[in-house]
Amino acid sequence: MDGNQEGASTSDDLKNPLLPIQEPTESLSPDIHWSLRSILTTNNLFILLGPLSCAAIKLFVELDGAKPGTSRDMLAVLAWIFLWWLTEAVPMPITSISPLFLFPLFGIASADDVAQTYMDDVIALVLGSFILALAVEHYNIHRRLALNITLLFCGDPLKPKLLLLGICGTSVFVSMWMHNVAAAVLMMPVATGILQRLPTHSGRSDDISRFCKAVVLGVTYSVAIGGMSTLTGTGVNLILVGMWKSYFPDAEPISFSTWFFFGFPLALIIFFALWVILCFFYCSSGSGNSLSSYLDKNQLREELEVLGPMVFAEKTILAVFSMLIVLWMTRSITADIPGWGVLFNGLAGDGTASVMMATLLFIIPNKKQQGEKLMDWNKCKKIPWGMILLLGAGFAIADGFRKSGLADVLSKSLDFLEEVPYLAIAPAVCLISGTITEFTSNNATTTLVIPILIQLAKTMKLHPLLLMVPGAIGAQFAFFLPTGTPSNAVGFATKHIEIKDMFKVGLPLKIAGIAALTLIMPTLGALVFGTDKHIQQLQ
Repeated sequence: MDGNQEGASTSDDLKNPLLPIQEPTESLSPDIHWSLRSILTTNNLFILLGPLSCAAIKLFVELDGAKPGTSRDMLAVLAWIFLWWLTEAVPMPITSISPLFLFPLFGIASADDVAQTYMDDVIALVLGSFILALAVEHYNIHRRLALNITLLFCGDPLKPKLLLLGICGTSVFVSMWMHNVAAAVLMMPVATGILQRLPTHSGRSDDISRFCKAVVLGVTYSVAIGGMSTLTGTGVNLILVGMWKSYFPDAEPISFSTWFFFGFPLALIIFFALWVILCFFYCSSGSGNSLSSYLDKNQLREELEVLGPMVFAEKTILAVFSMLIVLWMTRSITADIPGWGVLFNGLAGDGTASVMMATLLFIIPNKKQQGEKLMDWNKCKKIPWGMILLLGAGFAIADGFRKSGLADVLSKSLDFLEEVPYLAIAPAVCLISGTITEFTSNNATTTLVIPILIQLAKTMKLHPLLLMVPGAIGAQFAFFLPTGTPSNAVGFATKHIEIKDMFKVGLPLKIAGIAALTLIMPTLGALVFGTDKHIQQLQ
């Protein structure tokens, strides 16, 4: 191109308008219609539903109590937040931080008080455990662990029921120390990797198809069951513990070891119920012959050999994780054996140990590359901050529920339940919580029902944990639908199972879980949590 051509081109460009010229009114009509369609969407209607419900409650609802105005405002804000949670009109993490502006604007709590609920020892416990779980994932330790345990349970000759027990048991163990979703994401590829050795759908016998369903369902539900065992297994347990500390600051806190002594036996009972149900529906007596030519110990050994021997980084992370578990279990043991926490005058918590051990991963070299540590911050980008914000929202709501006087108003409205026997109300609480959780997140369900159950327990003159624990555990019984929990969706996405399979296993599993929890709570719960104490000691 010569200079004259370039100058002409530049001159023409300068004459062209920077923005397109609008034609007369005929061409504006499609744009107007498009704008209306973009505004009048279902999502935008759900967004409006939150503040509209808040305004309706504030204008038309009258409450009795010492603080009628504040309690009404708290109820209005709760309606706003929960409608956004249920409809997901606004991303759940953003809804979770809405108390930071709603509570001060409505006069429920100061900005500083609300902000403090988003970072306490429970959330520190979550942060540290997530970092350790990411380290386990990064160095492929979960896969090595799964193959070793599966190899142990494979049997010679192959015993499908024993192999299923090993795969599910591994999933339970992994999910005890990391979040259910992370455990499902880590374990499902291990399970499907084993199933990939089997023939495809067109060449499968019925025995093989049923076994594939059993493995995927087993992993899907095992990670949920394992999460019940420990505080770090799921956010529901952490929400429960945080609300217990918020509502009853003078009561004995629920430590990691306290929960484990209750949660692990309960999870063990439900896990064996799951295994029996899966064996009954999906593992026939002749399935061993059908599977033996595709699955044997030699194949599992070959896959394990591909991983090679454990290196320094893997051994160190396992050592740090083991040390953390010991610290969690020994911080507070019994009234007679106080544990290492007494050395720090009760100032150290489970979150202290969690963050301290996670910090070590950023200090210890991995001995792979010069100057590289076991973990760096880039590897931590996968931390589920949305869940951490949701935990903080749960604690903020619990605090606002109490301070606003709404808790007292609700307590008075539940007087008619005072004469209902516990063995009738506990299964109902568990069933209601377990039904709600099929349609919304476990954490949101727990945040919704726990404050109500605390007031119900006070009305019935029961120890609050007798209802709080069934409500929280029941929120983890999302066994019917793929949308019930993300871990359910992970299993359903493998295309090995259908919704009818989830119903077939989920219904008896939910019944078994409710029965086990109803019976174990007033027995083992009394021993572990001291639920036989009089309610007045906690008020």
